[in-house]
Amino acid sequence: RALYSLNAIVLSIGIGVLTVVIIIYCLRRKFPYLWKKESVSHQNIENFLRNVGPLVIRRYSYSDIKKMTSLFKEKLGQGGYGSVYKGKQQDVRLVAVKVLKESRENGEEFVNEVASISRTSHVNVVTLLGFCFEGSKRALVYEFMPNGSLEKFIYKENPSKADHQLEWKTLYKIAVGIARGLVYLHRGCNARILHFDIKPHNILLDKNYHPEISDFGLAKICSRDESIISMLGTRGTVGYIAPELFSRNFGGISHKSDVYSYGMMVLEIVGGRKNIDIEGDRTSETYFPHWIYKRLDLDEELSLQSLVMNHEEDRESAKKMIIVGLWCIQIDPSNRPTMGRSVVDNLEGSSEYLEIPPKPFLTSPSRSPQIKLPFDSSTTMDVLRSESIGCS
Repeated sequence: RALYSLNAIVLSIGIGVLTVVIIIYCLRRKFPYLWKKESVSHQNIENFLRNVGPLVIRRYSYSDIKKMTSLFKEKLGQGGYGSVYKGKQQDVRLVAVKVLKESRENGEEFVNEVASISRTSHVNVVTLLGFCFEGSKRALVYEFMPNGSLEKFIYKENPSKADHQLEWKTLYKIAVGIARGLVYLHRGCNARILHFDIKPHNILLDKNYHPEISDFGLAKICSRDESIISMLGTRGTVGYIAPELFSRNFGGISHKSDVYSYGMMVLEIVGGRKNIDIEGDRTSETYFPHWIYKRLDLDEELSLQSLVMNHEEDRESAKKMIIVGLWCIQIDPSNRPTMGRSVVDNLEGSSEYLEIPPKPFLTSPSRSPQIKLPFDSSTTMDVLRSESIGCS
């Protein structure tokens, strides 16, 4: 009997130990991050979420994200940050879910995204609905933009353009809308938000082709009275990065860095091509502003968007976009306009008194004093008047 009791005790202990092992195994499978030492990135994000206080956006679990996307069934796009999937909330509202890759960084991009736009509200800035931060799993939930990104509609070599081309009127309204969004980020928030990655890929279009600025992973928040900011390293996308971000010898880093990126993007919208993909074997001939000024000098057609300009209003819009774009990409930040009174006002005003800016010194020699700007094979317009004033 004693032996029987001993065996029963041993069996009970064995069953208990086995049960504990199974429970631990299941917990580790379901919540692996609970068993790993928290990384610096994880600690930084948790500290941020704790210090920032209650957010107006929702925090989702990773199981919510999987259910929302039907186990990541429909991918909308992919980039260096991760992948974007189409999803649906319980109220049947469509959303776009950006699932971020695991990063060795300190979580800055995730924090930037949540911190910068979680409390913004503007018709030309994308709406962040919520986020997921669960161990190494990170995701951002945005409103769904059915027409995707601007880049699909402006580059001539893009196959999607064969199905649909935007009218000049629409392209012009997109340029103005983006400018208004940047005005809000630079001046309309409690803090000034510098985006540092303005490009067609980060401009999303709703069902009516109204633009919204997205992807704030590289953004920096500063006080509204802070004109020049200190920042280590270079951030942005090649082709849109302002010179001062490469070398402080060109000037201080400020909201004018976004102005430069915006100017490059506007010239791409008008030109229908990427600014780093211009024909020519030599580097100097692949510099987009050089390509534009060279054709202005030679009175050559700019090979603009292959759209018919049926109205004087279309030619006027394209003209303003080119002149404003050239002002925005001036090498010296102090010579660039601000997004508010200068860029928006000049885009929405008359081009009669707009002046072609000086050619950036990084490009080739000076232009002729009187320039004609071809908009199509049959129409040219004077864009420089002796009595004109600048756009700064």
